[in-house]
Amino acid sequence: MTQPINTPVIITALGFRKGLMAYPKRMEYGGKSYDFIDAGLSCVVAKGGKVIQLLTMTDGISQFKLRSDNRGGTWTLLSMSV
Repeated sequence: MTQPINTPVIITALGFRKGLMAYPKRMEYGGKSYDFIDAGLSCVVAKGGKVIQLLTMTDGISQFKLRSDNRGGTWTLLSMSV
């Protein structure tokens, strides 16, 4: 079941892909900490001077969809599936 959230979250650990694109390794949301098990799937969208990264991550139990604005500076949890 997918639950839409669309709320800013705190990323407490980052990893970096080729080209220095940041991805979350650990996230805090709702008083809980989630550790992601890999870099997940991502799509980078660039329009004008703005870059948005969309990611699908998992902690081994739940699926998370996240959006990064500002090249990893601001993260938004779009949805969560349990």
